[in-house]
Amino acid sequence: MAVAPGSQTLTAQGGGVGTPYRSALTLLASLFFMWGFITVINNTLLPHLRSVFDLNYTETTLIESVWFIAYFFASIPSAKLIERVGYQKSLVIGLLIMAAGALGMTLAASLPSYGVTLAMLFVIASGITLLQVAANPYVAVIGPAETSSSRLNLVQAMNSAGTMLAPLFGAYLILGRSKGGTSEAGTVLTQAEKLADAQSVILPYVLVAIVLVVLAFVIARFLLPAMGSATSRVAKEERKRHSLWRHRNLVFGIPAIFIYLIAEIGVANLFVNFVSQPDIANLTHEAAGRYLTLLWGGMMVGRFVGSAIMQHVPAEKVLAVFSIGAFIVMLVTVFTTGPVAMWSLILVGLFHSIMFPTIFTLGIRGLGPLTEEGSGLLIMAIAGGALVVVQGWLADEYGLQVSFLLTAVCELYVLFYALWGSKPTNALA
Repeated sequence: MAVAPGSQTLTAQGGGVGTPYRSALTLLASLFFMWGFITVINNTLLPHLRSVFDLNYTETTLIESVWFIAYFFASIPSAKLIERVGYQKSLVIGLLIMAAGALGMTLAASLPSYGVTLAMLFVIASGITLLQVAANPYVAVIGPAETSSSRLNLVQAMNSAGTMLAPLFGAYLILGRSKGGTSEAGTVLTQAEKLADAQSVILPYVLVAIVLVVLAFVIARFLLPAMGSATSRVAKEERKRHSLWRHRNLVFGIPAIFIYLIAEIGVANLFVNFVSQPDIANLTHEAAGRYLTLLWGGMMVGRFVGSAIMQHVPAEKVLAVFSIGAFIVMLVTVFTTGPVAMWSLILVGLFHSIMFPTIFTLGIRGLGPLTEEGSGLLIMAIAGGALVVVQGWLADEYGLQVSFLLTAVCELYVLFYALWGSKPTNALA
């Protein structure tokens, strides 16, 4: 199986990761943590910007759409950059791009400007895309192919640790320090209060930028495994004899990632607004942001548990069970009210936990020398998160609670992929 562009073939020892790569994977886990952390800060940022700029749900979710559009436009340039400058330098560049975007967010807050906010979030997401294109396939190909889903779920648990802590960080440093975040739903802010609220994001993004620069320095000094070119040349010749589109698991895996991201991002982005409603939990945005931590905490727990289960149960069977669970709790969310609706929405985090890493590894299974291209297409499919704006439109037209029916439909496609679409055809060694 091939690896990320420009990298050398990785080997396993006794079913685990070879000793020279253990420390490298530990460092990569910190990247999974950071991009999860930064992505989920958006979930507390969105209700904050909604009050600062007087946005409707469509305009609010457009902010997240811009974030995920970056995955579509930045994936192929990221792969070419990795091939040109190598794996390690690309990681450093990705972190510095993210740091630049975080500092740009302080400019957006100082103005304040909705347009500059969108541009800076696009920059941050582009840096994360570069990290994703390299790190996900790198982890997936180390060790036996049959446990790649387990391995990626385990490392993705660090991503979930970041997503679990981010709402606390955002609730305290953004929502907790703003008038809009500590007021009852429907409170009208004065222009002075809106300006003060906008500037409350300066401190958290300065802290994020500092951490990213430090991490970039550490990776630049770290002795990652050398990236050889001979393997890439061999793989390039091999690729000429095969077609990506003959592999059913990839062909249906690309829309599976795309559609799953609509579900995950829609739930996370609208969670605070949903549980703040009087007929659900009647909380302030700050208090609701704390409950969001439980949603992401469920994803972390689910990935640890899923990783253990997949050591003994085929990944596609586990994915099928989790998608059924997600479908059920989303129906409960739509057709009930009060604490039941809130806790069912929190519970969907547990069922969503294994979906991305499991779909990813099932999608590249059996691609052989085509793994690089297949991985790039799957990462591009993360752009599906941009269609969360569709749920924003549904919320404006038919109500926020009804809009979660879209999430339930997404779970059904994941179930289809687990039961049939993930079965490999024309598998290569």
